[in-house]
Amino acid sequence: MNAPTPRPPAPLTLSDWQRAYRDGADPRDLLADFLAPQVNTRPGDDPAWILRCDAAFVHAQIDRLATLDRASHPLWGVPFAVKDNIDVAGLPTTAACPALAHTPTRHASVVQRLVDAGAIVVGKTNLDQFATGLVGTRSPFGAVPNTFDAAFVCGGSSSGSASVVARGIVPFALGTDTAGSGRVPAGFNHIVGLKPTPGSVPMQGVLPACRTLDVVSVFALTVADAALVMSLMEGTDGGPVFQQHAPRPAWLGRLGQPLRVGVPAQPEVDAELGFDAMWAQALALAASLAPDGPAPQQPPVELVPIDMQPFFEVARLLYEGPWVAERHTVLQGLLKRQPEAIDPVVRGVVSQATQHDATEAFRARYALETLRQQIAPLWDDIDVLMVPTAPTCPTLAAVAAEPVLRNSALGRYTNFVNLLGLAALALPTGVSTSGLPFGVTFIAPGGSDAALVDLGLRWQAPLVAQGQPLGATGQRASSDDLRATAWPASAPTLALAVVGAHLQGMPLHGQLIERGCRLLARTHTAPRYRLYALPRSVPPKPGLARVADGDGPANGVAIEVEVYEMPLAAVGSFLALIPPPLGLGSVELADGRWVKGFVCEPAGLQGATDISHLGGWRAHIAARV
Repeated sequence: MNAPTPRPPAPLTLSDWQRAYRDGADPRDLLADFLAPQVNTRPGDDPAWILRCDAAFVHAQIDRLATLDRASHPLWGVPFAVKDNIDVAGLPTTAACPALAHTPTRHASVVQRLVDAGAIVVGKTNLDQFATGLVGTRSPFGAVPNTFDAAFVCGGSSSGSASVVARGIVPFALGTDTAGSGRVPAGFNHIVGLKPTPGSVPMQGVLPACRTLDVVSVFALTVADAALVMSLMEGTDGGPVFQQHAPRPAWLGRLGQPLRVGVPAQPEVDAELGFDAMWAQALALAASLAPDGPAPQQPPVELVPIDMQPFFEVARLLYEGPWVAERHTVLQGLLKRQPEAIDPVVRGVVSQATQHDATEAFRARYALETLRQQIAPLWDDIDVLMVPTAPTCPTLAAVAAEPVLRNSALGRYTNFVNLLGLAALALPTGVSTSGLPFGVTFIAPGGSDAALVDLGLRWQAPLVAQGQPLGATGQRASSDDLRATAWPASAPTLALAVVGAHLQGMPLHGQLIERGCRLLARTHTAPRYRLYALPRSVPPKPGLARVADGDGPANGVAIEVEVYEMPLAAVGSFLALIPPPLGLGSVELADGRWVKGFVCEPAGLQGATDISHLGGWRAHIAARV
């Protein structure tokens, strides 16, 4: 009898899964590990799971794939896990408290959107009870260990979701983040944690921790995968939104200026774990980030030391101020009728709410707004803030001995983010000499989710080139894993071709800088244009004119242009600056694309000098010198 053909290992990243299905793989083969006979239980002794879906539940989802077009469903047949404070229809939601379990009849909005994209729920993951903690140990289902060293914590509260992603069991998982729960576990397990801007992701079907601050987060092995998942689940669903933030442009920094990365002046990371050396490595990596765009002379990154004290004062409001009362709104009834059902540490944290009254709540809100105003000018000095995701990583034993103190230390660089409505992206940096991963988090103003993805892709590229493994899998990423196929929402923009005084280094280039543009390409028009030096134009400007179709392409020339991306909100003020006979029209580029660009009225060309033979305005200026 011939030996059975060994089953190939399951794919790791979303691009792996998509490639496998394009090559004809059967979902039941790739999902075989999730189809073993079991009845809604944790497999073996794996504390990362509160519940693994039984075979019938997974089979039903696979059967549904036959009704979905794979090409138009980017998560077709891809398994994912859900933190057990997020509803999945037909599965109990416990928030790690069996006494408060309920079985919903509908998915949470974020789960529904991912299922609609073809994804398959395979289980519910463990967490610090009621998402109250950053350690991953406050659960009756067990403490989740670090995937690199089981003596250390996994981080929480989204411990189980981070663990199953880091080990390659699923390519992505959902967590939640109020004070760092979607970032700390990412840092401790060498994976990506995308924490969206509060208010950008629907929260229907999510058991609140602090309802005005909570946001569903994404764990993935790569930035590109996290970006795709967020792009599918973001957007309101008609439910309450407690923080409003308009999407910002999909890039950070200013034209021709170095990317200004704020860093803590005193990081205070754990030298015994080798985190000081890893922070130094992170600073070096940040300073060497590849430029965003095609500019060959892009200025280097500038690291700007930042006094973090105002951020720390905001952070103290979260647990030392009345915001703890938001957690109390969820647990008040259970605290009265069955307090023993709540983890003692969680109970102690939430019970502090009774020490605050409505007057103090308003005073804390005033203090927050004062601090927000104090911090706001900082964003004029930096483009993004980079911090250690966590300054240390405690052992399970240390947390057991000092549960509150050890937990509090982990929120040093996370607790302030949602109170200020900021976006954040936790990224792996490497593994320290202690054998534990170390990560950093980039933080930017609310609405900057797409811009952080852009930065994260540039961060991850050199690490992939160095062969850094994905999570705790020991496997390396491919170049496909660095290509984002979808992005979080960003501000609408206009592609604009400039041909004269707005070129880089020319007198009016500052108008593009003022409007937050970025360079997309240095290229040429299609060879159907002529360029003229306009008379009496101050500063000197050219006029671009398309050759009439009847004149034939032989009379046209390819003219040098630079193509910029301008936020649509800035286009009106830019138009107001354009003097006659110039205006914005449509310009055909060398590759056949049409973009908006400077054109000239025919009447304005009377008396103008034809300089088309020079191929562009720069050559004309150089010839005049």
